[in-house]
Amino acid sequence: MSHDPQADGLSRLRQIVHRLRAPGGCPWDREQTHQSLIPHLLEEAYEVAEAIAGGDPALICEELGDLLLQPVLHAEIASESGSFDLDQMAHQLSDKLIRRHPHVFAEAKADDSSAVLTQWDAIKQQEKGGKPARLLEGIGSGLPALMRAQKLQKKAARVGFDWPDALPVLAKVREEIGELEQAIAQSKGTAIEEELGDLLFSVVNLARKLGIESEAALAAANQKFVRRFHQMQDHLEAAGGKLGESSLQAMDQAWDQAKFAERKADSSD
Repeated sequence: MSHDPQADGLSRLRQIVHRLRAPGGCPWDREQTHQSLIPHLLEEAYEVAEAIAGGDPALICEELGDLLLQPVLHAEIASESGSFDLDQMAHQLSDKLIRRHPHVFAEAKADDSSAVLTQWDAIKQQEKGGKPARLLEGIGSGLPALMRAQKLQKKAARVGFDWPDALPVLAKVREEIGELEQAIAQSKGTAIEEELGDLLFSVVNLARKLGIESEAALAAANQKFVRRFHQMQDHLEAAGGKLGESSLQAMDQAWDQAKFAERKADSSD
C-alpha cells in the first residue's frame, strides 16, 4: 500500500505506518512489539510534557505528533494478529466518553469538576458489574512514583480522607524529617529507606494541597539544576577552574555566582 498525500492526516499516517510494517518496509519498525515500544511511548509522553512546559506551539505540535505515532503503531501491530485495530480503539474510546459523560450526552447533572469525578467513579463501578471495588484499585503501579502518590492521595481525598488545608501537612513533613533524622542517627538501613519514602509521600501531599503537580514541580527543579550547573561550570572555567579538578568550595562559589546572576536577570524582566 502506498500512501495518499491527499488523504486526511490520520488516514495518511495509518497508510504510512502500514507500509513501514509491511514486507519490504522498515526493518526497525517491523521488529517492534507492544513490549518493545513501551520505553518509546513513555519517552514521547515526557517529551510532550517538556514541550508544553516550554510553551512553543510548533514544538508542542511536533512532539504530540511523535506521541500519536505510538498508538497508531500499537494498533497496526494488533491488527496483524486480528486482535484490534485503530478504528476499534477509536470507537471503544468514543463509546466510553459518551457513557461516562451523561451530563453532556444525556440528562444527568454534574455542575462542577468534583461532581464529574464522583459520577465517573460510579459509572466505572457499574461497568465492572456493580461489584464493590477497593477505592485505590485502578491507579496503575506503572506510573512514576510521584505521579502515582498524588493520584492515590486525590482518590482518598474524594471520600474525605484528607487534611483540611496545607498547614497540618507541612507539620507532617516536619514530623517525617524528624523520624528520618532519627533513623539516620541510629544507622537503621531499612528504616532510613522507609522514612525517606514517608517523607517523599508527605511532600507530594503538601504539593497536592497547594494545588501543585509534584511531578511537574520536580521536573522544573531538575531543569533549573541543569541550567544552574551549566552556568556554574561556565563561571568556574572563566575563573580558570575545571570540573573534576576544582574544590567543592570553588564549585559552591561558582554556583552562588550563577544563582545570583540568574535572579538578577529575572528581577530585571
